[in-house]
Amino acid sequence: MKAGFLPRTRFQKLLDTLHQAGYRCIAPQARDGAIVYDTLFRAEDLPRGVSDRQSPGTYRLEHTDSPRFFSWANGPQALKPFVFSPREPMWCSERTSDAIHFAEIDPAPEQLAIIGVRACDLAALRLQDRHFLEGPFPDPGYATRRGNLFLVAVHCTHPADTCFCASTGDGPRATQNFDLALHESNEGYLVQTGSDKGRALIAPLSLAPATTAQQQAADREIEEAARRQVRRLPAGNLRDVLFENLSHARWEVVAERCLSCGNCTAVCPTCFCHNEADETELDGHRSLHVRQWDSCFTQGHSYIHGMTIRADTHARYRQWLTHKLGSWHDQYGRSGCVGCGRCIAWCPVGIDITEEATALCEGGTHA
Repeated sequence: MKAGFLPRTRFQKLLDTLHQAGYRCIAPQARDGAIVYDTLFRAEDLPRGVSDRQSPGTYRLEHTDSPRFFSWANGPQALKPFVFSPREPMWCSERTSDAIHFAEIDPAPEQLAIIGVRACDLAALRLQDRHFLEGPFPDPGYATRRGNLFLVAVHCTHPADTCFCASTGDGPRATQNFDLALHESNEGYLVQTGSDKGRALIAPLSLAPATTAQQQAADREIEEAARRQVRRLPAGNLRDVLFENLSHARWEVVAERCLSCGNCTAVCPTCFCHNEADETELDGHRSLHVRQWDSCFTQGHSYIHGMTIRADTHARYRQWLTHKLGSWHDQYGRSGCVGCGRCIAWCPVGIDITEEATALCEGGTHA
């Protein structure tokens, strides 16, 4: 795709164009010691000169003299909260004197332009689409939110120590599902279009073509970002080897460290477990049926008819890992891991999914 060049001084013009097209801009900002997504009006509120230092169980922001806004790997959020809502009312019921009435609750449509999306999160969005849109029963709330997204990707040039998207084939270059994709340099942005919406939006900016030197410099930075990643998952489909090792001693080793806190599933961009509950008003006349995020690490997730199927951490961690890296291949044709590394950084005890998978796959079958 031939790229245009947007000087850094004109980045505000891109935001203004998105606002004029009816989008609320959501973009990364440094807040409470992390990179988080929030509403953005001014380019100056982006995290200029901010980088991140991540390692197992550790996440820290650092400040530099760089003019760049996107010189960090990722924060705890991904695209998931914008399409699969953390808490969502599904329907309500109301009791009258002679009947009970049910009414479906549709999400209010809102056009969002999300800026700074990374390749790993675009790959995760593709998996979320497979689950919520392409099955026999598409989710209407997800479909509404998904259809109103305008995605501005940024190719990753500053991977964290926890990143391993190169080994899963999901980054660091964004190649799918975006409307616009940016490569950031000190001088500005190479802008590529990935959809008709993206081409229509960028046309009024009349960008000059990127030079060959600019494109080559961008390619070198992205290739170097891939080379700098030291973590990796074992290659190939891990389904068979994981299911052959359900009694491996490694499950007990990791269970001794795991807190079953669910942090890994909360920050994972592909996890979609949820529960549903009814919330009844005190007078008993009205009830709300709510869907909210859940985790396979909770006791209630496998509770059926008075019995918890996965009663201990050993069973819960094994369920998470074998599903994520194994049985997702049966369901979606690929692993459920996109190499973002969030589960490593945000695990309170620093459990590393690449280390655990390698130990299970290279240790042979243990009965």
